[in-house]
Amino acid sequence: MASFSMEEFLGEGALKGLIPKLVAGGWDDVPTIKMMNSEDMDWIKLTQQQKDALELRSYLHDRSLMEYADRLEASGKSLAELLSTSTVVLSSQFGMKRGHVARFIDRASACRVSMPPSYVLPARERSMSISSSKGDEPSRTTERLQYVKTPSKVSSYQERSVEQSAADFKIGEGYIFKGMVAAEPAEPRLCGCVQPPPIVEHVAPYSSIENISVQKLTPEYKVGMGRLVAAKAPPMKALELWKHKPTILLCIRRPGCVMCRAEAHQLYSRKPIFDALGFQLVAVLHEQIESEIRDFWPRYWGGVVILDQSMDFFKALGGGKLLKDKFITGFLLNPRAIANYKRAQATGFEKNYKGEGEIKGGLFIIGSGKRGIAYQFIERNFGDWAPIAEVIDVCSQLQRELPGQGESP
Repeated sequence: MASFSMEEFLGEGALKGLIPKLVAGGWDDVPTIKMMNSEDMDWIKLTQQQKDALELRSYLHDRSLMEYADRLEASGKSLAELLSTSTVVLSSQFGMKRGHVARFIDRASACRVSMPPSYVLPARERSMSISSSKGDEPSRTTERLQYVKTPSKVSSYQERSVEQSAADFKIGEGYIFKGMVAAEPAEPRLCGCVQPPPIVEHVAPYSSIENISVQKLTPEYKVGMGRLVAAKAPPMKALELWKHKPTILLCIRRPGCVMCRAEAHQLYSRKPIFDALGFQLVAVLHEQIESEIRDFWPRYWGGVVILDQSMDFFKALGGGKLLKDKFITGFLLNPRAIANYKRAQATGFEKNYKGEGEIKGGLFIIGSGKRGIAYQFIERNFGDWAPIAEVIDVCSQLQRELPGQGESP
């Protein structure tokens, strides 16, 4: 379990009751809280016990092991002490399953998301601004707006080096990138007897998406809000979504699919980076099953969720028609889809088989106003993710080229 619910993340231990203080300082969602460094914790006056609890919960959240958070925190041991504990004790004293023990002690199995050094974390800026207005040292505010490597009091996990973090965002090799359309490579299926479905080579025209009728199913997650939109939201034109702010639209094949959940989770985990770049995150579903939406939001995705019942966004990804694949030929006989499934399974996320699962999804990056589609990623194989480095790079370029993109045109 790795929920983006603030209440579930903070738990019943030392961090319980801190929500008002965190929200007041701008630390109002789980991905942003996990970006805290030791200076941020000192600034909002966390105790050592609370710092240890936050480090432990961030580590567990990255590994989808939050079900053990309260028990491990209650032991009074730091993360470093728990990592040096024998596997027998972890299993017998804390009730960890064998596979979970292996995931817990494997420090390389997940990496904390850190801000690239050139970006400003909005929550940090807001927190320092509020503190300065209360009489704290204003001269130090500007200095603290940049993400810096802090002293070694906190573990190397909590304070991952900026250089390594920045290296993570370099675009890797092995992707087909034609202008601003991207997709994973196709691989032979059944010794080449089965051909993968063709994909488009050009970005969808803006006119194909601007007037799509959509309905908001959830708002962006904030502490204390209802699990779903209380009143049924009226339909609206899609262009209203990015009218004032550039948007990343994640078109999800099926919210109960473990591959879709893992993709959504890894993208939303970078929310503070996209906040710093001025982009909002929106997930698009093509069918409304309320139990599935409740399971999906905010556990695997804390952003806005909309319904595209006509599937027009999904058709736009396919050049005007839905991209579909069969379970046998598209999954069982596709080595890349099997690899994608194993990658998602490693997260430990739960899954189900409710809903339509053959319609391929993808991702759009759309500029504010009528600036159009900057980038389009197509789920050629089941479980393909838009490379996060590529998404961040495109958003960064768009921000640099259009510095006023967050404003109304």
